[in-house]
Amino acid sequence: MQEQTMNQQQIMQQPPSVLTTKDQMYLADMLSWNLLAMKKAHFFASQCQNEELITELEQVGQMHSQHYEKILNHLQMHQQPTSGSQLQ
Repeated sequence: MQEQTMNQQQIMQQPPSVLTTKDQMYLADMLSWNLLAMKKAHFFASQCQNEELITELEQVGQMHSQHYEKILNHLQMHQQPTSGSQLQ
């Protein structure tokens, strides 16, 4: 029976070329989460006295900034020209 279930499931080799509204909302949330995490890390680093902790917090902020930029660049590269809606 398990073999029958595995045969029915298809594995996607590439993501679909069309984003649903739910996909767009999730991506907007991901952008918001990364931006907020970046801002919080920067704020806490500015409030800190411990140099080691400041360095770690700055690295965390840079990581979230890079994630934000990667998601944004990916969306801009694969933007559909016929779509009237854009993520902001």
